[in-house]
Amino acid sequence: MKLSSVTKGPFTLYTIETGRFKLDGGAMFGVIPKPMWEKQIPADEQNRIDMAMRCMLIKSEQTGRLYLIDNGSGNKFNEKLTKIYDFSYPYGDLHDSLKHHGFTADDVTDIIFTHLHFDHCGGSTRFNSEGEPELVFKNAQYWVSAQHWATASSPNVRERASFHKENLEPLRRSKKMKFTQPGHEFEPGLTVEMVNGHTEAQQLPVISHEDFTLVFAADLIPTAAHVSLPWVMGYDMRPAETLSEKEELLKKWQEKNYYLFLEHDASNEVITLKKGPRYIETGDSLSLSDL
Repeated sequence: MKLSSVTKGPFTLYTIETGRFKLDGGAMFGVIPKPMWEKQIPADEQNRIDMAMRCMLIKSEQTGRLYLIDNGSGNKFNEKLTKIYDFSYPYGDLHDSLKHHGFTADDVTDIIFTHLHFDHCGGSTRFNSEGEPELVFKNAQYWVSAQHWATASSPNVRERASFHKENLEPLRRSKKMKFTQPGHEFEPGLTVEMVNGHTEAQQLPVISHEDFTLVFAADLIPTAAHVSLPWVMGYDMRPAETLSEKEELLKKWQEKNYYLFLEHDASNEVITLKKGPRYIETGDSLSLSDL
């Protein structure tokens, strides 16, 4: 199984593979012409590219908490959607990954959602024997930014298809929802950056210890190809804002030698950044175990 881990000070970080799926390449790269983006990530006969749903588990020795950042799409899709997204599990699913690292869903104390699009939060719920959705992580608190929860609860027409009722309603009914604001600190060394281009108040977890910092880049930088400033997804609600956010944050991250953990890149788990002649560029491709 393609899973890795690393310990940095009080934090042990684990790769959690929840499956692969496919999305339209044109939508993933917006205005970038296909002859350019296909050199980076080849498309199939339906113009779809391979996408990971790679999450991260964080064990804290400071607090004893076990944080899971995002949890993939889950397995509640009907036959039509399963065919459209072509879900596959070459490295196992969410629960296989947890088991590989010696954990179960019941061990997780905190779910940190970058945002609530289906491919980031669908693993939170499953259908019970009566066909009703229920929470999977029964001992966990569920964290999302307050602004994003408001957006997910009343989405615009363009974004509505990304928020699935069977994922959100069990969370809404539970008393386990917790809401963050910009600059939220879960504990020393685990904070979030908030960005608004892809969706309202997406939170990017940041793990730091001494001279080590890793950013869970979520859908601001879904793949290594998206490090290039103009490569902005057609899925983004505010593409011009994504461009500004990338320009500011990539400069800071490169100057400070931060690592980026990539959620959707099927080939690259962790990358570094370097200065290019025009823009910040992708540097080395690594795994957590290489850090």
